[in-house]
Amino acid sequence: MPTPPTQVKPSGPPTGSGATRPEAKVAESAAQLGFLARVRTVTALSILIAVLCVFGLVMVGSASPIISIGLYGSPWAILIRQSLYMGVGICALLLAARMDYRRWRRIRGLLLVGTMILLVLVLVHGIGASAGGSSRWIGFGILQLQPSELMKLALAIFAADLLTRRANPSDPKMVIVPVLAVLGISGALILKQPDMGTAMVLGCIAFGVLFMGGVPMGPMLKILGGLAGLALLVGLADPYRRDRILSFLNPGANKAGTGYQVWQSLIGLGSGHIFGLGLGGGREKYGTLPNAHTDFIFSVVGEELGLVGAVVLLGLFFALAWFGLRAAIRAPDRFGSLLAVGITTWITSQAVINIGAVIGVLPVTGIPLPFISFGGSSLIITMVAFGILLNIAAQERAPGLARPRRRPSRR
Repeated sequence: MPTPPTQVKPSGPPTGSGATRPEAKVAESAAQLGFLARVRTVTALSILIAVLCVFGLVMVGSASPIISIGLYGSPWAILIRQSLYMGVGICALLLAARMDYRRWRRIRGLLLVGTMILLVLVLVHGIGASAGGSSRWIGFGILQLQPSELMKLALAIFAADLLTRRANPSDPKMVIVPVLAVLGISGALILKQPDMGTAMVLGCIAFGVLFMGGVPMGPMLKILGGLAGLALLVGLADPYRRDRILSFLNPGANKAGTGYQVWQSLIGLGSGHIFGLGLGGGREKYGTLPNAHTDFIFSVVGEELGLVGAVVLLGLFFALAWFGLRAAIRAPDRFGSLLAVGITTWITSQAVINIGAVIGVLPVTGIPLPFISFGGSSLIITMVAFGILLNIAAQERAPGLARPRRRPSRR
């Protein structure tokens, strides 16, 4: 009687439909790593944005009652406006998160040119709306758009697309010159408003994308040095900016003048000690600290929540930078990787510039703290950008397949 053949069980992974899905590959690779790696990037970023938005609403509500009464006759008016902006921003974020990020490449030219036109129009008398000595908005009432905020998104998309199409140029100038041309034109228009802080953020976005795109460091460092020198000359040439720079070097030397805001900010931060004076218990917002609910809201955080609250907020931004760069590393294509770098650089550099001014280590530039400060255009457009980042993170590759995106040039 013949012996039946021995059946050998396959040693490889199961071939069922569930084993071939990208999610299964991500889970299988992440299971071999630590706890942090097992957390999906899109999940971590979603939690971070939710916490930051709640944190921002609470702090705007705590920092704004006095100024809100003075402007609108109600202690809740500014908080209600911020809640409306937040609601619109969340809707915009959800829409951007559901739309494939590659579709933004189709409108890159229209977005860039349209934003440039708006940057010109905002300087035209009778069209641009002015506040605090700056002409930065178009519109009326609460329906105002700040084109410089939209320029951040336009530049990030343009630079990411250009470096994707010209991934290995024979001459680095083929990518450096177009990006810096857009940066130079938009930066000059924004400085005319004047708004040096946003111009600095645009510079960070451009150089972040160029660096991760593999552009050689030599030309970049030369250009960076030249732009830094030019920025210094522009700052010293204008009396308003010169006073800001000089007061930054020694805010205590002119406590009643140009250094007043930073000095009061430092007093508020110092008053918080370790655990703060309690939510709503801050004293600097009672007319002593200008812009307590906008550019200098971090000082209110330090005063009311103390060193612990300030460190927690810094930790949230650090985590955002970490997971944003992880989304870039695991992005499914080069465009997604570079766009994630641009958006992450935008948010984190703006946070660094704002907090640096509040604690007195950087000049005061007048830009808001992302997701925390009161504002409409800044919040909504930043939420759109974060939605794009979430869409990139939702399509991440398996950790074992991910690799850094920077490609050093052979030149």
